[in-house]
Amino acid sequence: MKASPPIETKSDPRNVQPRSQPLPSLDQLRHVHIVGVCGTLMGAFASFLKRRNIRVTGSDQNVYPPMSDVLREAGVVLISGYRAETFKVIGRPDIVVIGNVIGPTNVEAREAIDGGYAFCSLPEAMEQLMLKETHNCVVAGTHGKTTTSSLLAWTLVHAGKDPGYFIGGVSHDLPHSFHTPPKLRKGAFFVLEGDEYDTAFWDKVPKFNHYLPDDAILTSVEYDHADIYPDFASVRRAFDGLITRIRPGGRLIACLDYPVIGEIMRAHRGEVATYGFSAQTGARYTPGRVRQEGDWMRFDVLDNGKKVEELSLRIPGNHNVMNALAVWIECGFLGLSSSEVRVALENFQGVKRRQEVRGTVKGVTVIDDFAHHPTAVRETLRALRAKYPGRRLVAVFEPRSATSRRKVFQQEYGEAFGYADCVWIAAPYDQSRIPTDDQFSSEQLVDDLKRLGKSAQVFAEVEPGVTAVAAASTSGDVIAVLSNGGFGGFISKLLDTLAR
Repeated sequence: MKASPPIETKSDPRNVQPRSQPLPSLDQLRHVHIVGVCGTLMGAFASFLKRRNIRVTGSDQNVYPPMSDVLREAGVVLISGYRAETFKVIGRPDIVVIGNVIGPTNVEAREAIDGGYAFCSLPEAMEQLMLKETHNCVVAGTHGKTTTSSLLAWTLVHAGKDPGYFIGGVSHDLPHSFHTPPKLRKGAFFVLEGDEYDTAFWDKVPKFNHYLPDDAILTSVEYDHADIYPDFASVRRAFDGLITRIRPGGRLIACLDYPVIGEIMRAHRGEVATYGFSAQTGARYTPGRVRQEGDWMRFDVLDNGKKVEELSLRIPGNHNVMNALAVWIECGFLGLSSSEVRVALENFQGVKRRQEVRGTVKGVTVIDDFAHHPTAVRETLRALRAKYPGRRLVAVFEPRSATSRRKVFQQEYGEAFGYADCVWIAAPYDQSRIPTDDQFSSEQLVDDLKRLGKSAQVFAEVEPGVTAVAAASTSGDVIAVLSNGGFGGFISKLLDTLAR
C-alpha cells in the first residue's frame, strides 16, 4: 500500500512527516469513529456502516436536525463538539475517518493522528476498502454530477444490477445515498459522484483522485470553488488528473458543450464517446426534437445525426436532457439494453433540492433548488420557464457558496437571472473571511438587474425577506428558492406565511 500524504506533527506544525498506516478490510471493521459526521456524505457513510452492523461513533461541532435525526435513527452515537478526551470515552476505534471540513488544529483529529490511530479521509476509505476490484463509474463535472450519478445508479438498480453507489445528494428513487451489496463482487458496478473539492487538510487533491475510475462521465468544466482554486487553469488541472487516472481499458464519456473538455479528453488513451447539445460541437451523440410536453421532457437520441432512440424524463430542462444522454451512453457500454434504460429514465423521480416542488399554497408553487453557480441558476430558471409557461417566475437567491460570496461572477449573475420575472437577492452568507474588495455585492446585482429592466429587490435577513416575498406573491406564481445551504429555513417559513 502506498504511503499516506504528509501531515503535520503535533510537536511542530511546520514539520511535515510522511506516515503509512494500513487500514483493516471492510469485513474486519468493528468500530469506526467519524470526525465531522454531520456532513451529507459523511452522514451517508456512517449510516452505511451501521447497516453492516459496525459500531459507529461520530462528532461534529453542529449536531442538529435533520442530519442528527437521521444518524440517531441509524444508530450512530453522536457527540457534540470536538474533544481530545473523546477516545477515552468511546474506546479505540479501528479507523478514525476525518472529514474535509476539519482543519489541522482540530483537537480530536490531532489526538487521532498524533496518538497513532489508523486514520483516513472518506475518499481514502472508499479507495482502500471498496473500490479496488469493482467496476467504478465516476461522474464528475462542475454541474450535473449529483443528478447524473443518481440517474445512473437508479438505472442500474432498476435493471437488477445491484450496484454500489455513493452520491452527494438525496435521491427520490434510491433508499440511501451510500450503498454496497452485502458482498462486493469482483467487477460489480460502483457509481460514484466525483467531487473536485479537496480531500482533507493533509491531502489537498480532489476527492475523485481516490475513486479508481474504470469509466468516467465528464459533464462540464467551469470555474468554481474559488476558496481552493485560484483560477480556471487550476480547475482544469484537477480534471486533467481525473482523466489520467482512468484505469486501462476504461472509457471516457465527454460533453463537448464545454470546449475545454475537448482538450482535456486528449489525455485519455482509451475509448471516448462524445456528446453535446448541438452537432456543431462535433459530438457523436446529440439530442433531437427536444420539447417539454406537460410534465414530460422528451427528446430523440441522435448518433451522428441518425435517430436511434427516443427518451422521456419527468425532470425538466435541457441540462437534464444532457444528464440523461450521458447515462444512456454509459449504460450501453455497461451492457444494458436501450429499452431497460428508457423505462428507468421514465420512472426516475429526481433528486431532492433539484427543482423540487416543496408545496403549493393558494396557487403559489414553491420550488427548492441547489443552484448557486450562474450557469446552474440560468439553466434552472430556463427549465422552470419552459415547464410553467404563462406563469410569473420569481427567483429568490442566497449567495452562500464559497464562489457566489465572492465577486468573481458578479456580472454573470445579471445574465443568469434573465429568465425570471422578479428577483429577490439575500445578503450574502458570512463574508467575514473574504477580503472586502473580493466580496460579492447583492446590492450591485440588484442595480444591474434593474438596469436590465428586471424587478429586483435585496433583503438583509430571512424573516423580513419571507414576509416581503409572500406579500408580493399572487396566485399562479412560481417561486424558485436557490441556495446551496439551509437559507435559515426560508422555504418552510415562506410556505407557512403563504398559508396564513
